[in-house]
Amino acid sequence: MESLAEDNISIVRQILVAVENQVKEVVIGQDDVVENLLIAMMSGGHVLVEGYPGLAKTLLVKTLAETLNCRFNRIQFTPDLMPSDVIGTKIYDPKSGEFYVRKGPVFTNILLADEINRAPPKTQSALLESMQERQVTLDVESYRIPEPFFVFATQNPIEQEGTYPLPEAQVDRFLMKLTIIYPERSKEETILEKYGGNSTLQIKKVADPRDIMMAQEFTRKIKARKPIITYILDLVERTRNHQDVLLGLSTRAALHLLITSKAKALLSGRTYTTDHDVKSVAPHVMRHRIMLKPEATLERRVEDVVKEIIDETPIP
Repeated sequence: MESLAEDNISIVRQILVAVENQVKEVVIGQDDVVENLLIAMMSGGHVLVEGYPGLAKTLLVKTLAETLNCRFNRIQFTPDLMPSDVIGTKIYDPKSGEFYVRKGPVFTNILLADEINRAPPKTQSALLESMQERQVTLDVESYRIPEPFFVFATQNPIEQEGTYPLPEAQVDRFLMKLTIIYPERSKEETILEKYGGNSTLQIKKVADPRDIMMAQEFTRKIKARKPIITYILDLVERTRNHQDVLLGLSTRAALHLLITSKAKALLSGRTYTTDHDVKSVAPHVMRHRIMLKPEATLERRVEDVVKEIIDETPIP
């Protein structure tokens, strides 16, 4: 039975690796981000993507959606964007004398919420129900969003004027926060050579939404032994007791650490998690949830505290 399970996991992993390689052919120099986006999808979670303009954040998400043959919608968040522009609304038809539902772009498989922090809190919060419950309520009726469903939200780390910080409740609903950095010089040279003539690659559809849902099912079945659970709880507890931390990790964050470490194990072709899996995903699961004390922010970054906590937490 164990051999059969490993054979099945091998098949799922082959599909995931094919998706990963296809995306990397288009989006060059962001291999770590591509891998963690896949891990988030295997875990059934949403991702906050942060990076400077022009580093292919939109291209990355769009390419991933095309490779997976998923329905894809993009919303450009602006200060005048209304909740109905996101989730939809009910419209009165004077001819029939009845209301009909006009579903918003949130009814898709992959939703790109571009520059999410440019919209006011009321519009940002319109995503909360869909992200957590996979449904939208219009008036008193609820409508299911098709599965699988992922929100990939982008934001610019340097532009603060005209932006609205995401509320803590919404930030905590993002499984991961990934940072896109400048590519290495050699990778950037490849980009210039490949796209300098405005040539575009034909993106191959190497999987479909059913494959992602199958990967999610297998991810949940990956074993996490007692020491791994203990290690995750130790990390969470240390964030809550750290001298520089005002707000530590929630129980939801602990669950996210567990499921993403399982996804990392599956992507590595294993039926069980290790401490290396936890360490690999921990920075991405932790960095957007930890809030430093005001006096600590003058000298330290959240990333520094996260690294310190991971480095100093003993492995059971």
